[in-house]
Amino acid sequence: MPTDQRWVTWDGLTDDQFRALARDWLESALADGFKELRGVGGPGREHEAWDERREWNRHLARAGWTCLGWPVEHGGRGATISQQVIFHEEYARADAPHKVNHFGEELIGPTLIAFGTPEQQQRFLPPMIAVDELWCQGYSEPGAGSDLAGVTTTGRLVDGEWSVTGQKVWTSMAHLADWCFVLARSEPGSKRHQGLSYLLVPMQQPGVTVRPIVQITGTAEFNEVFFDDARTAADLVVGEPGDGWRVAMGTLGLERGVATLGQQVGFRRELDGVIALARRTGAVDDPAIRDRITRAWLGLEVIRTQAERTLHSTGVQGGEASVAKLLWATWHQRLGELAMDVVGAAGMVVRDDDLDEWQRLFLFSRADTIYGGSNEVQRNIIAERVLGLPREARA
Repeated sequence: MPTDQRWVTWDGLTDDQFRALARDWLESALADGFKELRGVGGPGREHEAWDERREWNRHLARAGWTCLGWPVEHGGRGATISQQVIFHEEYARADAPHKVNHFGEELIGPTLIAFGTPEQQQRFLPPMIAVDELWCQGYSEPGAGSDLAGVTTTGRLVDGEWSVTGQKVWTSMAHLADWCFVLARSEPGSKRHQGLSYLLVPMQQPGVTVRPIVQITGTAEFNEVFFDDARTAADLVVGEPGDGWRVAMGTLGLERGVATLGQQVGFRRELDGVIALARRTGAVDDPAIRDRITRAWLGLEVIRTQAERTLHSTGVQGGEASVAKLLWATWHQRLGELAMDVVGAAGMVVRDDDLDEWQRLFLFSRADTIYGGSNEVQRNIIAERVLGLPREARA
């Protein structure tokens, strides 16, 4: 297939035909200048071939293989749920590289489609689709991680602009982002979910300082972000001022719904790698290891089924989003533990001062049950919002 083809059409295709088209295109594209990127990137490995992966992401965009679920009128493909699932499955099968535009394509883009003004959509959606502007998420703070309602970063209208002051932490890829969607407290004296606003803030300005956080893996994809009178235009608030909690929850619903299918690209690849390793080392002959591998395979199928169910939901998800986060975080952490047990004693040795993929998986996945809302918080949400149990007492 020519590399300059700008749009792959699939009108009128059956699901089987669509799968064949996606598979053929990915194989051709990955063999045509991108073969070195197979299996590159992902959580804990975002530093790998960043520029090359961005060009791959742009190549996908030019051929129409990104923003699949976005409405056609907003530049997307209007793909059916079935087509989205099929593409993610074929993407995983092809061992394609982890995309760099997750926050734009999967989170802030759909948020602007749902809550943004026509002017915001016209300004921001086209460069997201083209992978010309990258985004990060300004939610967590030192005192407001899983308890997001404790946000203290302020947003004040000053001289016709929003002035943002405060600190965010664990901000993935902030050091490479052009924009940040920031949850800030815009009403003085407000508490908890009230008085928050959802602001779009440019990162390249004197009032923004980014400090990478070196993780136990030795990589630094998370960052501290300091806003010191950082400015953004008055009209770059998504939804009404003070209504930021509703918009933020909408974004989280998207993060734990559609985006979970994309996340499973890496999960499937990792599980397949662990199974192949177990066969090479003979660990698969251990009944206990074989049982854990079987449970891991079944668990990933459950995660996929949950994601597909969430795709059929509309609006802001509450309990479903928390169930999804609880499922994948626990599963992925256990996969890291399984990988180390399959490797055996050799996993305790670091060679050439560099972690191998299984050591990195184990160490990075320790954080899965904490970031993005800890398991404890997700269980509280499910108990209170789904099961109707009494709210947990607060000090």
